[in-house]
Amino acid sequence: MFVDITPLRASPAFAKLWTGTSIAQIGAQVTIVAVGLHVYALTESTLAVALVALWALGPMILAGFVGGALADTYDRRLVALVTAIIAWGSICVMALIAFLDVSVTWPYYVLAAVNAASATILGATRGAILPRLLSPQLLPAAAALSGITMGLAITVGPAVAGVLVASVGFPWTYLLDAVLFTGAFLGILSLPKMVPDGERKAAGFGSVVESMRFLRTAPNVRATFVWDLIAMILGTPRVVFPAAGALVLGGGPVTVGILTASFAIGALLSGLFSGPLGGVRRQGRAVTVAIAAFGACTALFGVVLLCTGIIAGPANPNEPLVPAIVLAGLALAGTGAADNVSAVFRTTILQTAAPDDVRGRMQGLFYVVVAGGPRIGDLLAGGIATLIALWAPPLFGGVLICVTMLILARTARGFMRYDAHAPTP
Repeated sequence: MFVDITPLRASPAFAKLWTGTSIAQIGAQVTIVAVGLHVYALTESTLAVALVALWALGPMILAGFVGGALADTYDRRLVALVTAIIAWGSICVMALIAFLDVSVTWPYYVLAAVNAASATILGATRGAILPRLLSPQLLPAAAALSGITMGLAITVGPAVAGVLVASVGFPWTYLLDAVLFTGAFLGILSLPKMVPDGERKAAGFGSVVESMRFLRTAPNVRATFVWDLIAMILGTPRVVFPAAGALVLGGGPVTVGILTASFAIGALLSGLFSGPLGGVRRQGRAVTVAIAAFGACTALFGVVLLCTGIIAGPANPNEPLVPAIVLAGLALAGTGAADNVSAVFRTTILQTAAPDDVRGRMQGLFYVVVAGGPRIGDLLAGGIATLIALWAPPLFGGVLICVTMLILARTARGFMRYDAHAPTP
């Protein structure tokens, strides 16, 4: 019933890597929030804060492709170590210029982009390393443990950042992340040399093109990306949270914080109770069901906004509608739980079905999808909310996800029959 910790016992190398990553990810979330708060303190501009993420998007996407190629060409331990040093260095420089009270924003944009790009390469390389540390049967449990790590980081990190910025200021907040990030080195340094299997080619454009050719002939691996893009593009309602807190649910920023945390809490709880997931054989079917559940919960959030607007009328930011906020939070917790279950199986399929010689590039593409999909979803949701109403993006998007998954369940027969005991790309 509870999370399976067998991977931690079976592989000391994985245990150290997971522990170090868990510590580092909390620090990473602290810095993400702190940079946004810092840029706002310097500029008093919400647009300037939004540009931090936009500025980092291009480098992240490029790093996904390049990093995956590097992980399929060179010793993965070395690639992980070098990129971890670069990420750690960017945080240290950020702390230094904050101590020097640098008041222009461009250094923070540049350092945030460097940190995001190096973290993307590190994540893709780490994803390619895990199947070399664990048996295929333990990869679902390992993915669930990673989900717990991320859920905990997203839940705890922003809160810690807010407290630290308010109490000790930005320089010491960045310095704490630099200290926490050293945990990443704990796992990496304990790894053996890990050269990719098969023939190694130069990590250039040709290597990326070759991975795209592989993807065309790998329907199960390709499906993990397509299914995820459908969910992220159609089911990302986070851009409506601020307006929902001000105009529909009441409570203002506090409500926005509750809605944001609800998703992370749902993901964390699903990870804690992920024990049975390791016994699921039809993982393609499980991905489809999980994403359909994600769509249903997203639609339910839209229904809560619609009904609250009809019944209660315009909200007072200072008078939160507690019952509606609770219902909205439960719906979003459901989306977080379903998304995490989907991620467990998608990650497992990607790590077991893709051959080792292309695994790094597939992990890099995974990070490209994760970086780009939600941002496209934000743009789509913002446009629909502006044209129709705040409830429209989650309601219409959630229903469309459910319908799409139903169609794919009937047409993508091969993915529905995907067997974890006999993985094929």
